[in-house]
Amino acid sequence: MSDTHVTAETRYIEVDGDKFAYRRWGKPSGVPLFFIQHFRGGMDNWDPLLTDGLAEGREVILFNGRGLASSSGTPRNTMEGMADDIAAVIRALGLTQVDLLGFSIGGIQAEEVVLRHPELVRKLLLVGTGLRGGEPASDPKVLEVMTNPVPVMEDFLFLFFGRSEAAQEAGKAFWGRRHQRTDQDPPSSPEFMQAQLEAVMAYSPLREGEEPYVYLNAITQPTLVVNGENDVMIPTINSWHLSQNIPGAQLIIYPDAGHGAQFQYPERFLKHAIQFLDE
Repeated sequence: MSDTHVTAETRYIEVDGDKFAYRRWGKPSGVPLFFIQHFRGGMDNWDPLLTDGLAEGREVILFNGRGLASSSGTPRNTMEGMADDIAAVIRALGLTQVDLLGFSIGGIQAEEVVLRHPELVRKLLLVGTGLRGGEPASDPKVLEVMTNPVPVMEDFLFLFFGRSEAAQEAGKAFWGRRHQRTDQDPPSSPEFMQAQLEAVMAYSPLREGEEPYVYLNAITQPTLVVNGENDVMIPTINSWHLSQNIPGAQLIIYPDAGHGAQFQYPERFLKHAIQFLDE
């Protein structure tokens, strides 16, 4: 494998007049794994330990959504619009099918890709994410911290990791790995953050007359749901609802962990993700 997380070239693909930034590397065999990132996050918010570990057995593709960091255009402010952009990028890359890994708001977008463009998705990994009509965060500090204009390590430790000393040390280790790449993207803009907030607010309520979570029954792809036992951003009970309403879905809850459990237990998550993708 010649490229890695820290060396893979940033490339661009044009879709509907805008340029989407992406990085693609790994072992070209089978179905690529397409990553969809958390609130305000882009390609440089992933953990190199995870992306490179997964790239040993398949191609991995990171991308920035419309108007995010190095991608051009006006940011989408609906989950459906974001999902359609993802599908358009996948097709523009010449791919007929991918596996999707969606984290946080990226998981909700991944669900919509599967519902709106099911032919494009083979398998689905939903990490620290939610669903329409789900339970919102109850700690008022979450909104304050997640909208900090310049996120710092302490923000990630609060939002993503468990409260024990070991969990916090794992968070600091992640923060170091996450900054290994020297030519990092610019941060997301205030306009992008506002668009994502609008998308969350519009998507969260149940539709008129809709029964909770039943819409997820239409997802037929094999699905793995992962979270920490105490997710302060998207409460862990939402992962349970996902696993109970996506037919055949598997659920893994990591102990002493929060929203970013995959970053706290990267080796463990790698084993689980690879087993799921390869089986």
